[in-house]
Amino acid sequence: MQGVLSGFAVIAVVIGVGLAIGRRGYLGVHGHEVLTKLAFHVASPALLFTMLAGADLSVIFSSRLLVTAISTAAAAGVFVAVGAVRGWGVGRTTIGALCSSYVNSGNLGIPIAVYVLGDASLVAPVLLFQLIVVTPVALTVLDLSGRGGEGPLWRRLLTPLGNPIAVASLAGVVVSATGVEIPGPVMDPLTLIGNMSVPAVLLAFGISLHGSTAPGRGADRGPVLLSVALKAVGQPLAAWALAAHAFGLHGAALLDVVVTSALPAAQNIYTYAVRHRVAETLARDAILLSTAASVPVLVVVATLLG
Repeated sequence: MQGVLSGFAVIAVVIGVGLAIGRRGYLGVHGHEVLTKLAFHVASPALLFTMLAGADLSVIFSSRLLVTAISTAAAAGVFVAVGAVRGWGVGRTTIGALCSSYVNSGNLGIPIAVYVLGDASLVAPVLLFQLIVVTPVALTVLDLSGRGGEGPLWRRLLTPLGNPIAVASLAGVVVSATGVEIPGPVMDPLTLIGNMSVPAVLLAFGISLHGSTAPGRGADRGPVLLSVALKAVGQPLAAWALAAHAFGLHGAALLDVVVTSALPAAQNIYTYAVRHRVAETLARDAILLSTAASVPVLVVVATLLG
């Protein structure tokens, strides 16, 4: 219980500071866009590289990760299917699918893993899976569905190499797999820059809330409510069913996969939406509502399975 509340409290305070900055106009009318660009092009790539360069890639190959991967695909797949039927468009559907399945495993998952699960490393598999697989695939789809979808085939195939987050993630995996030691004078500045990523994203998110309408209304009401329902209820239920009945997990292992699946949508999805200028309202509202909805869900999961 303490871990759930403390993790959400930290995020709420930083977002609140961003909201206050937006109201005061300290960063001007383009403040949130500047912070978003800083996070996407500079801070987040540095953070992902430093995290993956020192990660133990062996944690990927486990039954827990299979549960996470399948439940992620299931939640995203449902949204994609509905989006295809309703004609929501590739970009909008991709952002909605991310909001339905991409968990906040970093700035919220780590403190909750510490206080609820008792081990921060337990969030590593889902973190690595999202960074190595989900993020590059989703960003490539977003790139190709926009201006990246124009031009010759060879240029479209090279689209992922033009994305700083995908490139940084791939570089980090290569460093970790090869065991190359990055000198301190190189890694330390990257670590310092990477530390800006989470606060920049949260502050930009808070600034974007200033002057916005109540979440879950307007043209994006359907996609928002569907993504929140899938994220807060559908994905953790799928993870529990898979873990308990298909993989035979129980006790701490079962609690681990269900708690991580019940985490809300990650704030960096909003960064991707702003960067590609697609479904920004959908991303903002879905993240906000799924974060609020995940509090009681995580409390119930921790109480029943803990």
